[in-house]
Amino acid sequence: MKAVFFRRSGIVAVLTCLLVLFCVVLYPPRDITASAVKGKKPIYSVDTDKKRVAISFDAAWGADKTASIMDILDTNGAGATFFLVGFWVEKYPELVREISQRGYEVGNHSANHPRMSKLTKKQKELELRSVNDAIHKLTGKTPTVFRPPFGDYDDATVEAVNGLGMHCVQWSIDSLDWKEISTEEIVSRCTKGVKCGDIILMHNNSAHILDALPRILENLKKQGFEVVSVSELIYKEDYYVDNNGIQRKNQ
Repeated sequence: MKAVFFRRSGIVAVLTCLLVLFCVVLYPPRDITASAVKGKKPIYSVDTDKKRVAISFDAAWGADKTASIMDILDTNGAGATFFLVGFWVEKYPELVREISQRGYEVGNHSANHPRMSKLTKKQKELELRSVNDAIHKLTGKTPTVFRPPFGDYDDATVEAVNGLGMHCVQWSIDSLDWKEISTEEIVSRCTKGVKCGDIILMHNNSAHILDALPRILENLKKQGFEVVSVSELIYKEDYYVDNNGIQRKNQ
């Protein structure tokens, strides 16, 4: 009987250890620094008490509405980040300069709009560096934020971004404007349930952007939100990104 008892006790002990190990792997502790996790989780939103949200525009195809978007932002005193693809930068260099000269942030959106997780380390770095170099040549500024096309990334992608001193950024509110949904739907998606620290995703040449944007900015202003660029919203140091992609200050 004693032998059976000890065998059972041993099995229970082993199973308990395995369960603890599983929980640690699945639910790692959150009170760690950004360097400890190597920033492998992109920033989807920011934990902040300030009534601030960021609006961002991905630019890959088309440009005829970009200047008007900036006019609307100017009128409403709003900041924004434009994430630019390399072939867009090559095709519209004057607009790249204008975005920067008018005080809007220029971000990196890859050179060729690939799925970053499918690329080798060398290919990832080339996608990032080539766009940074092209934007710097036109504006004198090197992007500090990167958004992966399709929102697709892996650990190596975020490591490559961080290795260049940049932040990998996703979004917490998707306007779905690229699906050509109605203006009403876009406005609703971007203004209902908005929280401090949200990052809104839009596109510079979507069908209803010029109709939706003024209403979105007016609505956010009425709610008391300041609209800023991504870099104005995120923390630059002494932070960590939790399992939900929320960037938080270290306590």
